[in-house]
Amino acid sequence: MNEEIREAAQRLVAAGALGRSVVLKKLFDFLLERSLEGSAPKEAEVALAVFGDMVRFNAPQDASVRVYVHRLRLKLGEYYAGPGGDEPVKLEIPKGEYRLVARGIGEAAPAPVPAARLRLGGPWPWIALAAAVVLVNLGLWAVFVANSGGELARERQAAPWAALMHNHRPTTVVIGDYYIFGDIDRTHQVDRLLREYSINSPLDLDDYRMSHPEVEHRYVDLDLYYLPVASASVLKDLMPLLAPTARDRDQIHIVLSSDVTPDMLRRNNIIYVGYLSGLGILREPVFAGSRFTVGETYDVMIDTVGQRRFASQEGGPDEADQQQRDIGYFSSFPGPNGNRIVIIAGARDMGMTQMAEEAVSPAALAAMAKASGQADAFEALYDVQGVRRSNFGGRLLLASPLKSERIWSEQRPALQFPPG
Repeated sequence: MNEEIREAAQRLVAAGALGRSVVLKKLFDFLLERSLEGSAPKEAEVALAVFGDMVRFNAPQDASVRVYVHRLRLKLGEYYAGPGGDEPVKLEIPKGEYRLVARGIGEAAPAPVPAARLRLGGPWPWIALAAAVVLVNLGLWAVFVANSGGELARERQAAPWAALMHNHRPTTVVIGDYYIFGDIDRTHQVDRLLREYSINSPLDLDDYRMSHPEVEHRYVDLDLYYLPVASASVLKDLMPLLAPTARDRDQIHIVLSSDVTPDMLRRNNIIYVGYLSGLGILREPVFAGSRFTVGETYDVMIDTVGQRRFASQEGGPDEADQQQRDIGYFSSFPGPNGNRIVIIAGARDMGMTQMAEEAVSPAALAAMAKASGQADAFEALYDVQGVRRSNFGGRLLLASPLKSERIWSEQRPALQFPPG
């Protein structure tokens, strides 16, 4: 068995499955060495070997070992779910343990050992709990409002909803999310949560840490994301239209933009709800055929045809109850295989909320269709007014056809976006 573990480890390292994180490699080497010896180290031993910080280590409060073991477990899972899928022997870290075990093809995974609770300092557990509550409430609210869909028959027959609902494809509602990570203090407690525009995934964090060695031991992946506040109110407006019956609800799935895959874009109807900066994998197809480009930030949209700039004020300094302006964006275009993609977005919350209201308004949909020449693929930009995330109303600035032939073309022009 030791020889199998050793050979599997050599193949895994040679494939670069651990990424470039020095800490993860050091952790893997230590667990491999101890596993080959037939022993499972205690958490304090791992801390000493990997972090060299035995004096300050306090198991009930220090989560650094558990965080990095969790990351290593994810790296192993990603490798064997992808390029290492054909490996005859797979390495795993059993839940609640600090050792590597080998599992052959068809062999059942070892029974998990109950894991210690992850206890981190600072306010982040409350934020994570609040995010979880929001997601649960979104799901419950979606089920509740889906029962009240009888009043929206007219909207379902309008463009673009009619094309989406009659193509018999599963529908995926994509909510724009943002990756955040932890900054640990000298006692290895998570002292604060950070959002960095250039770091949008655990892989981005690994790359950043490699090029910034001063934070290599400070910045940690917590597998934590956050959503715009307006996401809940937008789903409230959309779900009665999308899921009037229980059968319709079975065809709808809600995912985060960070979890969208190319296969989803090929097969599913996609409805994006979120900030313009949170489009993720949808960013390029949305703007490939657009007359707009993103300015120096996602608070600015530039009309390349009319040479005009439209900017949101909602992301600026707090002006108490002073009225502000935001920009809202709506587009609809065919997917690559007969599916449909709809984008309901804003620079910030006011724009998002307003566009959800316009998306279920027959008058607004008719106005967008007329202004775009009844095009099958079109986009619209709105000026939105409001105060403190609350929208008071919106005005259609312009609507026009999209250059749909460029959206999925392999020869589409290269696009550049600011960090978001």
